Amino acid sequence: MAQIDYYLAVQSPYVYLAGTRPAEIAARHGATLVYKPLDVVQLFPRTGGKVRAERHPSRNDYAAQDRARQARKLGLKFDDPPLFGAVNPAPAAYAVIAAQAAGGGDLPGLVAAIGRAMWAEGRDISDDETLRPLLVAHGFDANVADRGMLMAAETYAANLEEAVSRGVFGVPFFVVGDRKFWGQDRLDDLDLHLAGKL
Repeated sequence: MAQIDYYLAVQSPYVYLAGTRPAEIAARHGATLVYKPLDVVQLFPRTGGKVRAERHPSRNDYAAQDRARQARKLGLKFDDPPLFGAVNPAPAAYAVIAAQAAGGGDLPGLVAAIGRAMWAEGRDISDDETLRPLLVAHGFDANVADRGMLMAAETYAANLEEAVSRGVFGVPFFVVGDRKFWGQDRLDDLDLHLAGKL
């Protein structure tokens, strides 16, 4: 059985655009999908990238147009910039890590709901008032992140180090063995690879 290591940042617009498709692809091929939330702001400078504020305006203008196009293609509401775009994403990342460790709920749905909360619903993904109801709605205990906070913080940091060592430089990023797929617009390639066609 193949394992897909899914490196993501919960606040990324491209992770929001990916939605539950990574999980659907994994299920179609009997693969295991392992979510690896990380600090993408720390990832960029360590792998030759720049955070958005440091990029040339022409790059940011193009990216904004492209994100809006992709959202329309996918039928997703997309508020750019989001109302709470500058919040600390760590609490939401910890919630995902703790929920994955606990098991038993709808993790793909939780990740998609966190993205939707930020990019379509104007909600603060660093706030317990946002995260606890999302955890419960997707079959997890509302306190799972509190109980697993130390483990989640350690895993969050370890995921960054692992990502750097494996050649990950952006999100969403999928690694299957030694094959790498970067971006929500490469999910079809991931699907074809798992089918043995690419």
